[in-house]
Amino acid sequence: MPPQFAQQPVYASVLAQPTPYSPPAPAAPSPAPGLPPLPPGRRGGRIALYSLFGFLGLLMLALVAYFGLFLGAAASFIGLVLALVPLAIVFFVVRMIDRWEPEPKSLVFFAIAWGAIAAVGLTLLVDLGLTAVFGLRSEAAGAVVQAPIVEEFWKGIGVFLIFLIARRSFDGPVDGVVYGALVGAGFAFTENIQYFAVSLIEGGSGQLTVTFILRAIMSPFAHAMFTSLTGLAIGLAARRHASAGAALGFGVLGMLGAMLLHGLWNGSSFVNFFLLYFVLQVPLFVGFIFGIIALRREESRLTRERLGDYAAAGWFTPEEVTMLATPAGRKTGLAWASQLRGDRRPLMRQFIKDATMLASVRQRAITGRDPMAPADEQALLARTRAARAALLAY
Repeated sequence: MPPQFAQQPVYASVLAQPTPYSPPAPAAPSPAPGLPPLPPGRRGGRIALYSLFGFLGLLMLALVAYFGLFLGAAASFIGLVLALVPLAIVFFVVRMIDRWEPEPKSLVFFAIAWGAIAAVGLTLLVDLGLTAVFGLRSEAAGAVVQAPIVEEFWKGIGVFLIFLIARRSFDGPVDGVVYGALVGAGFAFTENIQYFAVSLIEGGSGQLTVTFILRAIMSPFAHAMFTSLTGLAIGLAARRHASAGAALGFGVLGMLGAMLLHGLWNGSSFVNFFLLYFVLQVPLFVGFIFGIIALRREESRLTRERLGDYAAAGWFTPEEVTMLATPAGRKTGLAWASQLRGDRRPLMRQFIKDATMLASVRQRAITGRDPMAPADEQALLARTRAARAALLAY
């Protein structure tokens, strides 16, 4: 640890501020090599996730057959390659947002897969059903009314499923924005395959180029931004440790906002697209970015406050809290770890990640609504103590 972080003053073994829950007093770190294992996830959540992945696999086969039958293998492949460009752009930005408290890779993959497979496939089924029952409607009505309602509904269902099966990884608005944006990015990926393939078939490379510029360059974040409103609403409920029913109510409100923005976006193609793009859509996107920055700052503040509780109980020094819970402190800690024997930056990154998870667990423990919080806390405290010992070992 750098000198300013390595001092270990003596603290009282209880928290200074009155709360319904206090961390345990620190114990000596385990001499065993390596870090203790992370707390296991809920068995029911893992089974549900694996079952949903199985459902997605079956639905993906149907989608592949659909694209191959109606668009052809060559056009579908070209569309797929081009659709990777906006997906990569959105994924890179979302991972930058998610750097403070990275989400589990399995959930990140599920969010993208749900948007790309389930939301698209179920939307197609609903559209076919509505067409069979009510016949063909006007293009404007389909784009401005039906598409936003049906698409945002199924995308929002994916975000809510993540909340239900992985509440310990979905505990705040930033998590909601991340999962919502990933679901939206997955949906846009499959939709772009279709748009690019159809453009190539109907208008050749010229029309394909125009479609690529409009969808991949000018508006890669459209679907991600829409569905992130649903995720934001569910994340606000998660931060309040609301029940599943209350989170569903919050999610419906966010979904209505997503549908409104989506309909407004689609409607711009029937009037002056470029005017509305620069007058309305660009300011909305800028506001979205500033909102994300504000949420990230709030996450940093909360992490520092909760780790401060552990510092008051003797688990961390105040300097370590600064290192673990601020961007500048993390940068300094990583720079110091890179100078240690063997370059211990991976260990420092794990130390930071576990401490951030610990802060989230502490927030849940205070409410008393998570019966697994004490076990999670013990596992993460053991890991942070072992990581500190490993970083200071010579």
